[in-house]
Amino acid sequence: MRRLATIALQTAVSFGILAPLALAAEDHGQGLYGETDDKVITDAGFILIAAFPLLILTLSLIQWRLDKRKDARKRAAKAREARAEWRGGW
Repeated sequence: MRRLATIALQTAVSFGILAPLALAAEDHGQGLYGETDDKVITDAGFILIAAFPLLILTLSLIQWRLDKRKDARKRAAKAREARAEWRGGW
């Protein structure tokens, strides 16, 4: 119950701090970037078109490297078990 109250309080404070940014009343809804026209929207679209495949490529390469390390660890463990000097017992 105490944790729930703490989370609720933190959420309320965060919303209170971020509310002025969401309202954007001072600059008539232009936001942080400023006035947006067709070129800005088109450039943002091209950035998204390029960013998603790059993200997928990066994450795939990371996963490939982690799988490679896992397979190497499995091979090393199997090799250790096969050697008589590393087996336990009397």
